[in-house]
Amino acid sequence: MSVLVVGLSHKSAPVETLERAAVSGDTLGKLLRDIAHLPDTAETFVISTCNRVEVYAEVGRFHGGVNGICELLARHSGIPAGELTASLYVHYEDRAVQHLLAVASGLDSMVVGEDQVLGQVRAALKAADDYGTLGRSLRDLGRIALRTGKRARAETGIDRLGISLVSVGVELAASRLGPTGATQLLTGRDVLVVGAGGMSGLAVATAARAGAARIAVANRTRSRAERLAAGAGGVVVDFADLPAAIAGAGLVISCTGAAGAVITGQMVGAALDQRPAGAPLVLLDLAMPRDVDPAVADLPDVSVIGLDELRGTGEAAVGAAEVAAVRAIVEEEFAAYGSAVRAAQVTPTVVALRAKAATVVDAELERLGGRLSEHGVSGHALEEIAQTVRRVVDKLLHAPTVRVKELASSPGGEEYEAALRVLFDLNPRAVEAVTRAEVETPDITDQEGSQ
Repeated sequence: MSVLVVGLSHKSAPVETLERAAVSGDTLGKLLRDIAHLPDTAETFVISTCNRVEVYAEVGRFHGGVNGICELLARHSGIPAGELTASLYVHYEDRAVQHLLAVASGLDSMVVGEDQVLGQVRAALKAADDYGTLGRSLRDLGRIALRTGKRARAETGIDRLGISLVSVGVELAASRLGPTGATQLLTGRDVLVVGAGGMSGLAVATAARAGAARIAVANRTRSRAERLAAGAGGVVVDFADLPAAIAGAGLVISCTGAAGAVITGQMVGAALDQRPAGAPLVLLDLAMPRDVDPAVADLPDVSVIGLDELRGTGEAAVGAAEVAAVRAIVEEEFAAYGSAVRAAQVTPTVVALRAKAATVVDAELERLGGRLSEHGVSGHALEEIAQTVRRVVDKLLHAPTVRVKELASSPGGEEYEAALRVLFDLNPRAVEAVTRAEVETPDITDQEGSQ
């Protein structure tokens, strides 16, 4: 089995395609189960965010896995296969592993170094676990990806500026609103946040840090809006009063999970009638699919900033040196992962060897016991002899089995595993039986990342 990635992201697809391809809730569960039931797939998880939809799977055949996953992505998204294929990319084996580590580290994000992707990877693994599609192989890979992401942020300054989609978007929005004459970007500005999810929480916190004069939160569920607003000393407005709330704001940040437009051209037009002529209004749309009707951008004195405008931002601010440092961590963790996987592959052979040795020892002890009992040797003496023989065999096998595991962890290590089978004349079926039984293998990552 090998790791396969089939996906699309902000680098390969337009926002409109990403909107249609995104999956969540019951749709995500159905997609996971359908992928897991493909004939060439053993386990899977799916990362679906505002700027990427990626299927990770353990597959037995490359072409069978790719074809099956592509068909399911097209079916669940409603995008014709030919149209979807133009936006897809595929990574296999080593490239697939390296890609996941880069994603978790923030290197592949729309805003390089942003923090949210680490939580998104963790959520994807948990969802797959909840739906029963995550197995040992991808769980271990997920753990090392989370560990890599944590190391990237703890050991480098890739996130030292607090860069995220929200902060970069707010900075761009502030430039559209014009200078405030203060050191903080939003000093004297009123901000309206539409939505009350995780991204909305980041928007409220970012606006508060940027010195917003007043923060209002609108959400269909008022209790959630109240909790969010309370943390920043903000106020809550009824969702039905959005036009009036927009009229009173300089910056509107929208990030709901709605399936269609939440802020329409008619709504913003009504809000403009209540504003001073020429007063700029900026709408920062961080939702996927989009919350703001594209027609809003055609209204006078209105600027709309969407996810497509934030593509590729962040790396210059973070600095090339920090990006290089994160890439070094990714390569280090990838090398460690490869060594551990290669070492684990020799385990069934080692177990089969010890099982064969135990069988030979038991047979010889039984034969010896029959002979010695004829000469009056006691049961206690026979037990001592048996323990001695087993210790001798264990000691003889210890060094070569430990050494073969060490050698197997290096590139080309499979040759040592093959040599072990030949030298000890191991039955291939015995090794396969151990593999099927999923004999416990050494843990290849720490456990912290799974929490």
